[in-house]
Amino acid sequence: MTDAPKEDLSEWRRRIDSLDAELVALLNQRAQCAAVIGRSKRERNDSIFVPHREQEVFKRLGDLNQGPMPDTALRSIWREIMSASFALERPLVICHFGQPGAFTHLAAKLKFGDSVTYTAVEDINTVFTEVEKGHADYGVVPIENSTDGSITDTIDAFLATNLRIINELHLRIRHHLMSSSRRNEIRRIYSRHTVFRQCRHWLAANMPGVELVEIVSTTKAAERAAKEPGAAAIGHDEAAKLFGLPLVASDIQDNPHNVTRFVVIALPSRAAEPSGNDKTSVMFGVKDRPGALYDCLLPFHTAGINLARIESRPSRRKPWEYLFFIDLFGHHRESRVQDALEALRTHTSTLEVLGSYPKAEQALNDETETATRAE
Repeated sequence: MTDAPKEDLSEWRRRIDSLDAELVALLNQRAQCAAVIGRSKRERNDSIFVPHREQEVFKRLGDLNQGPMPDTALRSIWREIMSASFALERPLVICHFGQPGAFTHLAAKLKFGDSVTYTAVEDINTVFTEVEKGHADYGVVPIENSTDGSITDTIDAFLATNLRIINELHLRIRHHLMSSSRRNEIRRIYSRHTVFRQCRHWLAANMPGVELVEIVSTTKAAERAAKEPGAAAIGHDEAAKLFGLPLVASDIQDNPHNVTRFVVIALPSRAAEPSGNDKTSVMFGVKDRPGALYDCLLPFHTAGINLARIESRPSRRKPWEYLFFIDLFGHHRESRVQDALEALRTHTSTLEVLGSYPKAEQALNDETETATRAE
């Protein structure tokens, strides 16, 4: 039996080289267009990052794509193309909570790409402060987790700011136990309190009696664990790589579909225009009387507006006075949403629209997206 002749790949490689040359030329033509747009934006002091425009680009890519390249790969490629365009239009500074390797840093990179400047701060309140002072153009903060509920630090920060939500991102969260020690030698585990809650059942079953120490970020937890014998951390595998920590156990989150919702915050002047598929976040206080909350929610039911989320927080102004936060489907400029909000206003002591923004279409797996972009 003789071996089948091998296909000559030289012609296919020549075609790829030729296509690469065309792609480079076209990308530079696109960059020239972006530079012209950037000059116009600077003259008019317009926003560089335009959420509804991003939504339009990704939708058009999906409509144009006939395969075999998957839509997720195209989105990753175009994320970097648009990131490079931002840099040509005007350098952007993105502030996020947590050091490089933390989940919020990874979410920020998946939203803005590698061609912008990132600045890390130690807590969520400081993200708001940096954007308010103009030290950063945009901020990225976690606001809600599918397992653990709302991120209270972010919700509380909205009580004392004029910043607005202009975009959102859903990120699949995978937690890993990392340590230089063997599993049976681990006596202490560092991580954020929210991470411990998302892994509580696994920890109870697999690491009983081990001390759990809360720390400001998962990256700081990995840094601490790398210096202490018998210590471990829970976080993203990027943090493990940063500090040379082996993964002792992978995917230890209790919920295999663990997703965190992140939001992009900015000054009101950078608010998102309607995209046709939006969400709106609203904060309001209710007047102290029977049936007040029912009356506040009734206008949305009457208008056929779906509420995606509702929760309450102490107002901090009076004992037992509460503020409510809701997410609804639609943009606050839509007439039916405007009418519902005006009806809501008659039943509230305070009402504030925290922002309208394009609805996130899917939860991204940060490891898959990063790997796809690198390829």
